[in-house]
Amino acid sequence: MTKRHEVIVVGGGQAGLAIGYFLRQRGLDFTILEAAHEAAAAWRQRWESLTLFTSARYDSLPGLPFPGDPDRYPTRDEVAGYLSDYAEHFRLPVELNSRVRSLRRRDVFVLEVGDRSCEANQVVVATGPFQAPRIPSSAERLSDEVTQAHSSSYRSPHGIPPGRVVVVGGGNSGYQIAADLSDTHEVHLAIGSRQQPLPQRILGRDLFWYLDAVGLLQLTQESRLGRRLAAREDTLIGSSPRRLRRQHAVTMHGRLIDADGNVVRFADGSSVEANTVIWATGFRPEHSWIELPVLDAEGRLVHTRGVTAEPGLYLLGQLWQHTRGSALLGWVKDDAEYLSRQIVDSRAAHAPSNPQPHPSPPS
Repeated sequence: MTKRHEVIVVGGGQAGLAIGYFLRQRGLDFTILEAAHEAAAAWRQRWESLTLFTSARYDSLPGLPFPGDPDRYPTRDEVAGYLSDYAEHFRLPVELNSRVRSLRRRDVFVLEVGDRSCEANQVVVATGPFQAPRIPSSAERLSDEVTQAHSSSYRSPHGIPPGRVVVVGGGNSGYQIAADLSDTHEVHLAIGSRQQPLPQRILGRDLFWYLDAVGLLQLTQESRLGRRLAAREDTLIGSSPRRLRRQHAVTMHGRLIDADGNVVRFADGSSVEANTVIWATGFRPEHSWIELPVLDAEGRLVHTRGVTAEPGLYLLGQLWQHTRGSALLGWVKDDAEYLSRQIVDSRAAHAPSNPQPHPSPPS
């Protein structure tokens, strides 16, 4: 049996839940399809010691403050718990074990989900920026004796074999994982490009208080400064090369340029024999399941502030989707509210001349 909804949201993470809140407030008939078997699975699958670089004060989705001390930096499990509680609090219709295999269009959107089909007048793709792990081709030249893992599958030092570990990637993930491993392993960190580290707190205030106050988080990617910031790699917040070297005894290297057997070589001319390599090298988009002419040559969904050229198809929760905060837990609500208005306007434009009244949303 085919289910029909006004709106289907693909992805039950922070972006999907945020727009679910606004769809509920606006009285639309919708459902949220989540591929995993539990809520907030993407957070629960990250490494155990992960902490946010934004304080709890800036980690709330619309309508429900993040609990506890607003000045602390929440852990992985606290974020996962908050998202699960959020879905339950607002009675959002999240369907688990519902991986979308394809999205195409006839007179309406048709989504193949497992062994069933769903239909919708409008669809929001809220699968987040962390989709398919990006691993460089040099990984193929490493020996089978070298353990390899992407940062998305790293959990804790206890799951890493004894010996020397090379972490590849100088962003927040690479720094946190290198520090996490340093008590139990000899750790080397390969940094692709030099970044200016920023402190988490300045004069007793969270960094994001200042960024928000001066408007940097509201900069759009269409602005001159926004384009410059969007072109850079993710900002390093709360970590520094000096602290990693002095407090954690991590050896720093330049960009990894090649691998052969168990030897990895770096742009600074050094090399290391590795027992394990962890690739903290980011992610690439995975939208091959979208069978519509809305993807560019690299598989990215083409859009303007989340609105695609396919009427009724939207994107939410991507890095720099509209502003620096678009993919952050506490700021995704801005794009979610904007898209909810687009959805309502589109529904009104295509409504029959004598529409039936829609039931009010639950209180």
